[in-house]
Amino acid sequence: MSAPTSPNASGHRSVLATAAVEYLVTVPDGIYVDATFGRGGHSRLILSRLSGSARLIALDRDPAAVAAARSIADPRFHIEHTAFSHLRATLRSLDIESVRGVLMDIGVSSPQIDDPQRGFSLRASGPLDMRMDPSRGETAAEWLAHATTDELTRVIRDYGEERFAASIAKAIVACRAHGRPPSTTAELAAVVADAIPFKSRKDALQHPATRTFQAVRIHVNQELEELALALEQAASMLAPGGRLVVISFHSLEDRVVKRFIERRAHPDRPVAAARHLPLRASDLPRPTLNQVARVLPGDEEIAANPRARSAVMRVAERTDEPWRVESVQ
Repeated sequence: MSAPTSPNASGHRSVLATAAVEYLVTVPDGIYVDATFGRGGHSRLILSRLSGSARLIALDRDPAAVAAARSIADPRFHIEHTAFSHLRATLRSLDIESVRGVLMDIGVSSPQIDDPQRGFSLRASGPLDMRMDPSRGETAAEWLAHATTDELTRVIRDYGEERFAASIAKAIVACRAHGRPPSTTAELAAVVADAIPFKSRKDALQHPATRTFQAVRIHVNQELEELALALEQAASMLAPGGRLVVISFHSLEDRVVKRFIERRAHPDRPVAAARHLPLRASDLPRPTLNQVARVLPGDEEIAANPRARSAVMRVAERTDEPWRVESVQ
């Protein structure tokens, strides 16, 4: 089902675009959501599969992505500048109570990485920003300037899965003590590289600061918390038979998506484990999602777009059971 990606007008290639849209669009005249517009590769393909009476609502918290979306002159298309964690409120503000499908393409887009001024990349020095929405919130440099050693260690360890997290955290705090807190990507990369023993670097092709950059970015944008909120809201807005399609690019994201779908597809498992409870089958919670597919990019797509190498797409379908909103832990 997967096909090679094709670049949009900006040159950005949307990963698993054909497969994602084929799984997503089951009713051509429905209402759909592209919860992470990016540069519009998925949105444009979705529009090509919809009828004249359908609607596509796109969301993105990056002002540059929203500006790019303004070029789509299609009456079926609408863009909102907001995080996908506000999906439910956004749809209801548009008088939409349910949709036929929601697509999420998680993480940083190529245009964000390629712009040194955004501070996401190690390839060129730029301000240490890392915000997906540079119009609000704390920059990476601002957070690094005040975070405690314990906070830094936790974030770098948990979000970067970096075994030298404690050493890196101490090095960052030491720079601050000498009046030199890292304020550019090059400065942070150098501090991290110096904190990791050379003989411990297993991958010669990967910069030693890669994991730390990932961790700081995830923390600054609250990416995993945002994802958990977005999944709950997206699934709750699906009409029966509607599809949730999520593409992720690293194990932390995919783990959140996988566990969310599994909990909704098998809500009886925790209850059934408590054997001492006298429950009838009719008392057990009913599935609100069915697992449909797990899709990986093929060799042809990876060759055309190396970024696709780590992608995982998960697809779930809404059942006709009532949705129960849960608080996100």
